[in-house]
Amino acid sequence: MRKSKRKRIAITVIVILVIAGILGALGWYKLFRRVPLHYASADEHFKYGSVGAEEPSGVPYLIWLVLPRMFPEKLPGPGGYTALGAVWEEGRELPVGFTKMTIGFPRVAVNCAACHTTTVRMTAKDKPLMFPGGPSSRFMPQAYLRFLFACASDPRFNPDNILNEIERVQKLSFIDRVLYRHLIIPQTKKTLVKQAQEDYKWMNSRPDWGPGRTDMNPFQLIVMRLPDNGTIGSTDMMAIWNQKAHEGFLRHSDGLNSTLIEPVLSAALAAGATKKSLDIDGLNRVNQWLLDLPSAKYPFAIDQTLAARGSEIYNNQCASCHAFGGATTGKIVPIEEVKTDPHRMNHWPQSAADSFNKYADGYPWAFRAFRSSKGYVALSLDGVWARAPYLHNGSVPTLLDLLEPPENRPKVFYRAYDVYDQERVGFISRGREAEREGWRYDVSVTGNSNEGHLWGTTLTAEEKRALVEFMKTL
Repeated sequence: MRKSKRKRIAITVIVILVIAGILGALGWYKLFRRVPLHYASADEHFKYGSVGAEEPSGVPYLIWLVLPRMFPEKLPGPGGYTALGAVWEEGRELPVGFTKMTIGFPRVAVNCAACHTTTVRMTAKDKPLMFPGGPSSRFMPQAYLRFLFACASDPRFNPDNILNEIERVQKLSFIDRVLYRHLIIPQTKKTLVKQAQEDYKWMNSRPDWGPGRTDMNPFQLIVMRLPDNGTIGSTDMMAIWNQKAHEGFLRHSDGLNSTLIEPVLSAALAAGATKKSLDIDGLNRVNQWLLDLPSAKYPFAIDQTLAARGSEIYNNQCASCHAFGGATTGKIVPIEEVKTDPHRMNHWPQSAADSFNKYADGYPWAFRAFRSSKGYVALSLDGVWARAPYLHNGSVPTLLDLLEPPENRPKVFYRAYDVYDQERVGFISRGREAEREGWRYDVSVTGNSNEGHLWGTTLTAEEKRALVEFMKTL
C-alpha cells in the first residue's frame, strides 16, 4: 500500500509538472516568443524595421488595427491613421515608419521613418512622391499619441467591444480570446492611461507640436526621468540623408551631438525603446544606410539660366555658412548672431547633456558626445527644397518668405498640405485647400517665432528669385 501511495504521488507530481510545463510553454509562446523582424533591403528596413520599441511601448496590432474604426471622432479627419499624416504605400499592411513585430503576439511601434520621410505632390490630384530620409511635413506624432490615449480613456475601450471589432477582421482561437479579454486588452488600456496621466502629462502645459514637428522634452522627462524645468523644445523634423558628406558636422538644430550613431540611438529611445530593448544591429544598419542615402533631387523643371545667376549670389551670400566646405557649415552660429527663437536652444542645458552621457554607462554603445550650445547649427542645404518649412522650428513656410524681413514673413500659415509651391519653394501654406488639409501655425505662440536669420533679406526681388531657383539644384 505504501508503494502504491508513493506511486500515485509520483504520478500526480509528474502530471502537475507536465501540465505546468505545457502551460509555461503556452504562456511563453503566446506572450513572450520573439520572432525576428528582418528585411533584405536596407530601404525597407528603414521604413518598416524595428528600433526595439515594440516590447516596452508597442500597441497590440489587432487593437491598433480596430481603433480608428471604433473611435473615428477622436481623429482629426477621415482616413484612419492617414488623418494623422502617416504615409501609406500601396499594398502595405502598415504606414511607413510603423513596425509590426511578434513578441508573443503582434505589436506595433514607430521607427525613424515616421518622422523622416518627405512626401511631395505637384498638384492635389497627383500621387505623392516619397523621399526617405527627408523631414516629414505631415506626420503628427503628438496627435498619434493623443489618439491612443483618448481611445484608452473612453469607456468603450473594453474587452467586449474590442473583441467584437477584432472578430470582424480575424477569427481568434479560444485561447487567444481568453488572453485578449483578461490580459492583453486590460493591460493595454492600463498602460496607455498611465502614459497619458504620467509620462506625457507635461504635453498639456506646452504648445501643440503640429505636423512635421516634435518637442525634445521626451529625452529629459521620459528617457532620463529628469525633473520638469518647464522649457519648450519645439523643433521641426530634420533631413537625415547624405550623412557621409556631413561627417564632422554637429547634429540636431542646436548641435547637441557630433556623431551620427548617438542621435540615432537616442531617437529610438525617445520613440519608446529602452536601454535593454534597443535593436543595436538594426540601428547600426540604419546608421550605415544613411551615410550613402542621397538627398532628394528637385523633381520639377528648373530655369537653368535664372539658377546660374542665383549661383553667384549663393556663393557670395550663403556658401560660407551653408555649402559643403564653408567656414561655418556644420558649426554653431551664436544666438546673438542668428537671432532666431531661443527656446529650442535653451531647452537643452549642459546638465541634461551630462546626464545623457552617463545614461548608458556599462553598455557597449554608451553615450559620450552629447553637449549643449548657445546657438544653432548652420546646416548644409542639400535637398533644401524638400525641407520646408524653414528655420529650426519650421516657422517660415517657403524660401522666398525666409528672404523677407521677419515683419514681412507670414504670421499665420497652414502646415501639412504637401502640394508644392514651385515659385516660392516650399509647400503651399495658404488658401482653401491648405486650410482644409493643414494645421494652423501661429508665430505668436511661444517657441514658434519666425524672427532672425536676416541674411539675404536686403537682396532685390529679382536676386531673391534667382537665389531660390539655384537652391532647387542643391
